[in-house]
Amino acid sequence: EESVEEAGVEAVVLGTLRRNEDEQRRFTLALGEAFVAGLAVEWPATKRTPDLLGLPTYAFQRERYWLDGSAGLTAADAADPEESRFWAAVDTADRAELAELLAVDDASRLEDVIGLLGPWRRDNRERSETDAWHYRVDWRPVSETQAVTLGGAWLLAVPDGDAAHPWAEAVEDALSSAGARVVRLTVAADCDREQLAHRVTEAVAGLDGTEPAGVLSLLALDETPRPDHRTLTAGPAGTLLLIQALGDAAAHAPLWCVTRGAVRVPGAETAMRPAQAQVWGLGLVAALEHSDRWGGLVDLPEAPEPQALRRLCGVLAGKQGEDQLALRPSGVFARRLARAPRKAPHGRPAWQPRGTILITGGTGGVGRRFARWLAANGAEHLVLTSRRGRAAAGTEELESELTALGVRVTVAACDVADRDALAELVARVAADGEPVRAVIHAAGTTDTAPLAGTDLDLLAGLTSAKVLGAQHLDDVFQDTDLDAFVLFSSGAGIWGGGGQGAYAAANAYLDALAQQRRARGRSALSVAWGLWGGGGMADGEVGDRILSRGVRVMNPDQAVAALVPATAATEPTRIVADIDWEVFAPQFTVARRSPLLSDLPEVRAALAEQDGTARASAAGTGSSTLLDGLTEAEQHAAVLDLVRTQAAAALGHSTPDAVTPDRAFRELGFDSMMAVELRNRLNTATDLRLPSTVVFDHPSAAALARFVRARLLGLSGDPAGDVEPSPLMVAGEADAEPVAIVGIGCRFPGGVGSPEDLWRLVTSGTDAVSGFPTDRGWDLEGLYDPDPDAVGKSYTRSGGFLYDAAEFDAGFFGISPREALAMDPQQRLLLETSWEAIERAGIDPASLRGSRTGVYVGAMVQDYGHRLHQGTAETEGHILTGTTGSVVSGRLSYTFGLEGPAVTVDTGCSSSLVTLHLAVRALRSGECSLALAGGVTVMPTPGPFIEFSRQRGLAADGRCKAFAEAA
Repeated sequence: EESVEEAGVEAVVLGTLRRNEDEQRRFTLALGEAFVAGLAVEWPATKRTPDLLGLPTYAFQRERYWLDGSAGLTAADAADPEESRFWAAVDTADRAELAELLAVDDASRLEDVIGLLGPWRRDNRERSETDAWHYRVDWRPVSETQAVTLGGAWLLAVPDGDAAHPWAEAVEDALSSAGARVVRLTVAADCDREQLAHRVTEAVAGLDGTEPAGVLSLLALDETPRPDHRTLTAGPAGTLLLIQALGDAAAHAPLWCVTRGAVRVPGAETAMRPAQAQVWGLGLVAALEHSDRWGGLVDLPEAPEPQALRRLCGVLAGKQGEDQLALRPSGVFARRLARAPRKAPHGRPAWQPRGTILITGGTGGVGRRFARWLAANGAEHLVLTSRRGRAAAGTEELESELTALGVRVTVAACDVADRDALAELVARVAADGEPVRAVIHAAGTTDTAPLAGTDLDLLAGLTSAKVLGAQHLDDVFQDTDLDAFVLFSSGAGIWGGGGQGAYAAANAYLDALAQQRRARGRSALSVAWGLWGGGGMADGEVGDRILSRGVRVMNPDQAVAALVPATAATEPTRIVADIDWEVFAPQFTVARRSPLLSDLPEVRAALAEQDGTARASAAGTGSSTLLDGLTEAEQHAAVLDLVRTQAAAALGHSTPDAVTPDRAFRELGFDSMMAVELRNRLNTATDLRLPSTVVFDHPSAAALARFVRARLLGLSGDPAGDVEPSPLMVAGEADAEPVAIVGIGCRFPGGVGSPEDLWRLVTSGTDAVSGFPTDRGWDLEGLYDPDPDAVGKSYTRSGGFLYDAAEFDAGFFGISPREALAMDPQQRLLLETSWEAIERAGIDPASLRGSRTGVYVGAMVQDYGHRLHQGTAETEGHILTGTTGSVVSGRLSYTFGLEGPAVTVDTGCSSSLVTLHLAVRALRSGECSLALAGGVTVMPTPGPFIEFSRQRGLAADGRCKAFAEAA
């Protein structure tokens, strides 16, 4: 082998002799190694018939998914067993247990103890959890650069008219003085994307073939209404179009956007201009979606003084390594996210609801929850507004519920984007009784689209309710001393979010408006919420994507309670979000570092783990090294592995196994934002500049890998040809029987995972009956009682169980962890065994997609998990499909893409036989060309054992003896 390596040739070295090993067996093994390596072997010449071994079915990478009956003990509880027993007795109001622990003879004396300690412990736990959700924005001074030189050409985008004057002239002079060649790009207020892209192309072409060193935009300074979208100001609209135009023109220079008064630095006062804050929201998202051509955000002071201009040039030179800065007369400040102190004294009293309170978006999910909380905590009159008013679903029930709490309720159809309608409503409420004393602005809409796909209509639509609504509320109540003026913002306006450019812009406006109102001496608080449970954004693909990136779902009742301490905060903006930084930080910074998060200890710890070898490994996969020395097939395999790895990371999976090469990205759960993230990841890993539509143009990992390989090699033309042959379905010869069973997948008690295992168990006479499972949350000690008449008990402790029923490879089937947790384990078991049955038939499961394959499943309705009205934040939205019996067969059809009949039957113990009968009839009648048939039973609770115990239907030792003398 050393000689081969020194010669630099490709060769296979085989050993035919080895000490203490049979020579004939060793020689045959060497022939096998040669055959596997691709060498032709004349097997008949060896006078040995090779053994044909069946290929194993897919090795599922399972994880545990099971809804536990209790939340479990905290780390503090587990520290002292006796203390754990004590608090468990308090939590469950177990008087007998508590009396034993406290050595009290009369358990009734403990009523007051339980009544006081129980609520205190629950409240303390919730308060401790929600305290950890509170964050705030800080501004940290950074060192200044004294001598600055800017090289190359800089495009300076300025609005047409006087909006940027005198800053435009001053900035152009400062850049020129620092050594930059400045090319001014004047943008009209009504300029469209195509026109602007053409202007950018012309400007770049005038640089004699050199790329601009940077782009500096002053467009945000224009706060005049845009002529063709009167609800939009020219600044945010022009900035969005500029981001798009630079991409359309393939200009890759970093874009810096400046604002004036968009953010507030404590102790460095400046006039707040909330309209310009929208550009910060757009910029935060641009940094994520276009990390390779984003520079940063800079907020300017009031006047273009020489010191401020020098500082701006220093920022553009990138000396500080920051991308969110504010320039003030006292210095340069960088934006940071920090934890809000839990026990720090506040300079303001917490808000106590009273009198009349106006809630915009009051008939929506979040508005309803706050209405209930306000009704129970002092409000006397609730005015709930929405565009639909009483026509909104569930409004009558909500009104009845609030009225029963003793609160007067007014439900009004009022679009807060209509200033006159809002003013009329407020005046009418004041005329009917006590005027409005507090406002909660919860109105708004959510939609997702990458910046490249966000047009001005979408920007206007998403910002209308939030921005115009908040603006009109501020205007209507500008002379009113309100108890509270609360704006519901989002974390998207603090750190951004893929596909949330317009949404982030609207929420950044709310944060700035709160700052402006406080500066005027008026009450104001903007709460940037994380992900709410109980419906809304947490449901569906968007919620799954956000969850996979480390933003946990907040219990809605706890989130509501978190508002009170937030109102006592001295700062007018408070972030309330439950974030798993170990997951969030590495994904958030995969394509671009984030100074914003760098002061959080949890973030530093999480990022430290991926430094060093991980980053070096990623850097080593650049275009110059990835394909060196590889054959064509090896190149394809290497790039495919890269694409699958990065796609899995974008989906939130820990391994690439969940990303099958030929499965469409959309079927794997990709949306437009995740497609952009995958593009960014591949750009970072390969040093390429792939277009933002690359995932849609090449919609599977295999197709995308072919395209990326072609780009890495500089190949032109269509790379769609397969490097390796597509797998084909293996079709056997026609069988003699009209209907034949061609593949079986199974799981049975006794460790049976295949038909071979089942046959071995039968022939060996193995006893597959065993004790109750210990991982399903059953009270094993309290469940057993030898008395057949004991209520709620089972007189047997044994049965036939699948001890790995909680294990499932969710990622392999493109199912999110949250949905997998809510799924009946019977559905999960059927997915895996069906896959194995198809593979055992010699059929590629992917080849059945679109075929007339029927599914017939026998399954009992089980009581796994929660009922529909008892869902939690982690299960709501998936309970219906996860636990409904009729969905069992449909789940298989949907997952495998089968278009034949899908039938679930429950005929008791005969269900499996009935499904086999139905499948055979369907095949003979031509309803389907292939069929999956079988049955499944997993007991999530011991209920059947309890019921059969009352009927005396069980053997005491758990072993069926039907028709036997010992029965």
